[in-house]
Amino acid sequence: MQKSIALVDDDQNILTSISIALEAEGFAVRTYSDSEEALDAIIAKPTDLAVLDIKMPRMDGIELLNRMRQQIQIPVIFLTSKDEEVDEMIGLRMGADDYITKPFSQRLLVERIRAVLRRQEFRAAPAAEGDDSEVSVRGKLVLDPRRHLCAWDGSEISLTVTEFLILHALAQRPGHVKSREQLMDTAYGENIYVDDRTVDSHIKRLRRKFKAVDKEFSQIETLYGIGYRYKDD
Repeated sequence: MQKSIALVDDDQNILTSISIALEAEGFAVRTYSDSEEALDAIIAKPTDLAVLDIKMPRMDGIELLNRMRQQIQIPVIFLTSKDEEVDEMIGLRMGADDYITKPFSQRLLVERIRAVLRRQEFRAAPAAEGDDSEVSVRGKLVLDPRRHLCAWDGSEISLTVTEFLILHALAQRPGHVKSREQLMDTAYGENIYVDDRTVDSHIKRLRRKFKAVDKEFSQIETLYGIGYRYKDD
């Protein structure tokens, strides 16, 4: 079944280019340059996913997400700028499923949309009895890539797609060092450039989320000038 995507951005050029790329991938796309109009339309006829720019006039993406969440529950991906980390964190705490920093490639956005939609489908589908072949257990950490589920000591932790991919790459081989470049290739693809601070920000958010359920969490180690590794128990 064709999936529907709502794009909300006050930049008409971005709306046009992204909608063309998504339609070429088989998605049905609805575009909005006004957040008030988008709110009414999405609530009246929800899409399978919404992509929201954070910085918009009248109503920014965070307020739009908040008002959407009061009435409907659909996955949301934020478009952010490099100087919007505070806004981005607020949005993720409110329940955004992922975010992409501008400038970004259209291919990256398409893959992020597909990943979030797959996660929603896996969450909704009942698990087959005994289907745990892809589940990774590392001490207190449990990762289920098929369902995009993460748990620490029995407590589920909500991760964005990017965070999950980075953590999974580290936890697959405890004790082995992964450079920033290797982690970014895992999360973004080999042909997409992101600077070193991007992976540092993801690691910082991962640690913060785990420490929210376990103040003693220290499994993700920094090797200054080299990269990161997941500490074996």
